[in-house]
Amino acid sequence: MMRGILRSGSRNIWLQITVVVVIGLIASYAILSATPDAPKPRSKEGLLDLTHNSIYQNPLKLQGEWAFYWHKLLSPEDIRGQMAGGQPADQDRYINIPSSWLGYPMDGNALKGEGYATFRLVIRLSEQDSKERLALRLPTIFHAYKLWVNGELLTEVGVVDQDKEGMTPILATRLVFFQPEGDTVELVMQVANFHHKRGGITKDIELGGSNVLTVRTHLKIAADMFITASLLVIGVYHLLLFMLRRKDRAPLYFGLFTVMFAIRSLLNGELMLTQWLPHFPWELQFKLEYLILCLGGWVITMYFECIFPDYVSRWFRYGSRIVTGALCLVVVVTPALVYSRMLVLIGVVVVLHMVYLMVGLAHAALRRMEGALIFLLVSVVALATVVNDFLYYNEWSPIENTSPFGLLIFTVAQMLLLSSRFTRAATNEERIARELQEANHKLTGMNANLEQIVLERTRALSVAHEDLRLSYERLLHSEEGRKKLLAYITHDLRMPLSSMLGYVEAVIDRVKPEHNEQYLRYIRDNTIRINRMIGELSFLSHLETGQVEYRIEPVQVMQFLRGFYEQYELVVRDAGLDFALNIGDTEASSADQPVARIDTQRLEQALFNLVSNAMKFTPDGGLVRLALTVDEVNDTRSAVISVQDSGIGIPPAQLEQIFDRNYRVDRPGVDMGVEGSGLGLAICREIVQAHGGSVRAESDGKTGSIFRVILPLI
Repeated sequence: MMRGILRSGSRNIWLQITVVVVIGLIASYAILSATPDAPKPRSKEGLLDLTHNSIYQNPLKLQGEWAFYWHKLLSPEDIRGQMAGGQPADQDRYINIPSSWLGYPMDGNALKGEGYATFRLVIRLSEQDSKERLALRLPTIFHAYKLWVNGELLTEVGVVDQDKEGMTPILATRLVFFQPEGDTVELVMQVANFHHKRGGITKDIELGGSNVLTVRTHLKIAADMFITASLLVIGVYHLLLFMLRRKDRAPLYFGLFTVMFAIRSLLNGELMLTQWLPHFPWELQFKLEYLILCLGGWVITMYFECIFPDYVSRWFRYGSRIVTGALCLVVVVTPALVYSRMLVLIGVVVVLHMVYLMVGLAHAALRRMEGALIFLLVSVVALATVVNDFLYYNEWSPIENTSPFGLLIFTVAQMLLLSSRFTRAATNEERIARELQEANHKLTGMNANLEQIVLERTRALSVAHEDLRLSYERLLHSEEGRKKLLAYITHDLRMPLSSMLGYVEAVIDRVKPEHNEQYLRYIRDNTIRINRMIGELSFLSHLETGQVEYRIEPVQVMQFLRGFYEQYELVVRDAGLDFALNIGDTEASSADQPVARIDTQRLEQALFNLVSNAMKFTPDGGLVRLALTVDEVNDTRSAVISVQDSGIGIPPAQLEQIFDRNYRVDRPGVDMGVEGSGLGLAICREIVQAHGGSVRAESDGKTGSIFRVILPLI
């Protein structure tokens, strides 16, 4: 997309570029134009006159002309000896401080950065300052030096020598104190450099009261520590965020960028790294600083691509990777004397990265993309501070080390931007979770309704299934009854019909005409018996298949039995038998009498079958007893109606079969002489079971039998 924008060359894009560049230049000018409040005294020809300026409360940067002794390492005694001996000296050579001796004209040639020299400055103090304890705040001086104040060696950084092998470079700041012995202070400094493209005193040396400079130094250290700690904490925090969620790479590149420049801030300003680790290798220290500068542009480009995808063209991404890799390779494999000459090139690469990204930011801001405008504004500030630092390290700007401040502003703004993204993501997650919860509640309600509907439908289906099952069972019973009825009719009626057919043929063939009347009577009796048998078989089949309707109602059992007794008493007595009734206290109140739910007509039929059966098997003069007791049967209060006779009894082995249809008691060697269909007891059992009761028979086979009808009471 960026490539299309650049190719199109539309007015809007170039206008955006122009606006961004103008803003950057204005910001840079505002910083670069920040000068001290009032003109400060400057040294001339190695002499600084402060007799009319007090420096105790207002420290002064020692700017101006210093005496310059090239390729000479002179002590204060050597200089005084030369001056006292009238030897030719180099007092007529002066150099402006702060500045490198690189390019200093001497004998028609420009000096190189490598070499050694001695600097001398004489300061005349005011009367007041000459009595105070003073201090010198020394910046990093490339790259080893010794300092004498009034002939006393106060400090030494590195090892100063006349060749590279004997010299040891070290970068460190110093704060030294001294007590002036008069109104004149002589500063003599030996400086050597064989490892960097620039040598000499390139930064301001401050002179002032000891207390004021101490406070300033401490404040500057505190400020550097604050910036370093802030960048480090922010960087580590975002790296941890990336470790916990690796899908988004924006925290990774932002954390790397912040941590890198936190480390770089340790290598600039008050050089806290060398204060904590005085023996930290100088070469490694320099390589780290330059590697961070080289990688900064590429890392911020990758971060920008994560925040605003498709705004970085492929060719720029590949170009950035190649150039950054090449610069890093040069820094790693070459000494500082080589890659320090590439400082301008590195600065150009970094500035190009920032300008390119700012163009993309301007386009994103015009499209009102979130965070683009803030990103653009802080990038302008960061660009201005970075440009100032490159100008400063090339001795083109008086303001030193502004990039940490600009990077801190840039980092805080990016932290706000990333926090906004995380907050928005969390808000969206909460909204989605809320919507999912609402949907879940709706689904839960629908499931509950669905379960209720399914439960109701299942219940309805179960009822329908039960109805179908009962209908099927009734149909099956009906079919079985039909088959049984047909089988019984075929079995039970075949013999009498066959005999009747024989009698009819005998009458027709006049076999014995004199017996025709007897034959016809026999045919009539069998016809009556067959008709009764067909009726009983039909009724039994209806009972077994549940096709008989019952009119069940609560009935007092005593009254029912009394009515039954009175109805059939004469019938039994006419048969020559005694008929007794034993039903207990009939005078008891109605509340104490047993009540059962019965169909009186059907139950009378069942009891009459029992009584009729007793009449058949009881000889004349015998007894038939009808009794009623109330007892607990199977944990149910029941009425037990007994029909007892004094007949011939039933063999105990056949008691279980006597309720089967067509079963007749078999007594070997005994002619029962009793006719019947054999269906009476089966009909009795079906009727009693239809009332929820049971019937059983008891007999010893000799002294009659007892049939007990058990009906549950209510």
